[in-house]
Amino acid sequence: MTKLRQAMIDAMLLRGFAARTHESYLYAVTDLAKYYHRSPAQLNAGEIQAYFLYLVKERHLAPASCRLALNGIRFLYLEVLHRKFEAKMQVPKRPQRIPELLTRQEVAAILDACINRKHRMLLTICYACGLRVSELVNLKVRDIDGERRLLRIDQGKGAKDRMVEIPETLLLQLRRYWQLFHPGEWLFPGRAPATALGITSAQKCFKESKCKAGVDKVGGIHSLRHAYATHQLVAGMPITTLQHQMGHRDIHSTLRYVHWIPNYRGGDSGTDLLADLEVDHEQKE
Repeated sequence: MTKLRQAMIDAMLLRGFAARTHESYLYAVTDLAKYYHRSPAQLNAGEIQAYFLYLVKERHLAPASCRLALNGIRFLYLEVLHRKFEAKMQVPKRPQRIPELLTRQEVAAILDACINRKHRMLLTICYACGLRVSELVNLKVRDIDGERRLLRIDQGKGAKDRMVEIPETLLLQLRRYWQLFHPGEWLFPGRAPATALGITSAQKCFKESKCKAGVDKVGGIHSLRHAYATHQLVAGMPITTLQHQMGHRDIHSTLRYVHWIPNYRGGDSGTDLLADLEVDHEQKE
């Protein structure tokens, strides 16, 4: 490991950056060094500017990837090398597209199409609690507080913990799941019991179930999170409650769901999204 890389890691540790931020920033700086076959400390502003142009024009990076590269490289120069950062990058605007939202009937069909009981529980929790896939696969048995019907999300996006409500129907299904499989540390273990199921495996599980269900809408497992948000808003969940459940730092991230729902009227409570899906779910057992 080079001294510069270690210095950057130390600087991020001191600032309490999340592990995923560490990865992203280090990748951005490493990619810059590989492009020029030189240490970033030896590059001038013009070379950095040319590299940004390459990312946009030749590699056609997505807006989010461009921002990560910009933030990671800027951090290196300002906070580690203590140099002025004069390079600029016109990050393409992220297209504002409304995803193809799943209906409740389509969610039910996807869950019913998942024959593997462990995988079905994985998808069920994702929809019932509106989790990100990274939060989903990292759930531990000890994160479930059955007495208070709460689920602890440990170090979610932004390295923040939160507690989300477990619907009564889901709690009953989780108890049956535990009786059947007696998971150890991880609620959804990988091939090796001591490791968690991978994100790629969770995505594959959703894709296969969606295909079997005959649902041809575009979108990965994150579609279940979108479905949770829109279905809860239709049921009357307050925006601020949904913001907490989803783990959004900025209320504007939550408000976008309102724009996806025609004739949204608001309300004062959400609902148990699994309650009327339980019949089909039970038949599979």
